Amino acid sequence: MTQKPKPLHSIKVDGPIPAHLARSVIEETLRAAILDGRLPCGTAVRQQDLADLFGVSRMPVREALRQLEAQGLLSVVAHKGAVVAPLIQGDATETYELRILLETEALRQSIPLLTESDHQRAAGYIEELETEHNYTEMGRLNRLFHMALYCKASNGRLLRLVEDGLNEEERFLRFNLEAMGLGKLSQDDHRALLQAVKERDVEHALHLLEQHLNRGVEVITRYLASTSGQTRKANR
Repeated sequence: MTQKPKPLHSIKVDGPIPAHLARSVIEETLRAAILDGRLPCGTAVRQQDLADLFGVSRMPVREALRQLEAQGLLSVVAHKGAVVAPLIQGDATETYELRILLETEALRQSIPLLTESDHQRAAGYIEELETEHNYTEMGRLNRLFHMALYCKASNGRLLRLVEDGLNEEERFLRFNLEAMGLGKLSQDDHRALLQAVKERDVEHALHLLEQHLNRGVEVITRYLASTSGQTRKANR
């Protein structure tokens, strides 16, 4: 009987890890494997297996898993332990409503402190999106564009929550962007938003950002509803 491949086998560890770097190395390695799909949704991530893989004790593994859970990449399931979280957790509308609250506040704090260098960096991501055809890279560039606008927010905890939401969206787009029929992310929205930011027109920028995120939730909600309907038909 053919044995099913074990997802952890896709993770390569180069040599022993210094003890003081163990937690961060494990966290970043697992995060990359979750984001690029080597560890699919629902995959059980067991502490002892990871400790053996990385050649460390279970303590740094436990700490890394806690960080990934806080970022929404892992969920703790009864009798199973930590598993790779779904691509979009819970209700997509509620997720985006929360993102709108967090991201508009981050943008409000950030706009007055952004420099010309920050503006140029954001513009560079827009230009890269114009010529990019790899859906994985498009999701990454979209996240980087938004973070370039929020990066000067004074509330560090707010910024971490915002980045967690963008990471979740990036992961979803990575696997579903092509299926949703979105050849390009909304570049008109991005350009208009950047122009308002450059003009330091805070209220207009917040309005544009809210419109942009609401368009996103409409597309994702329609897509999730259509795939749910197809699943129900297939199970009949």
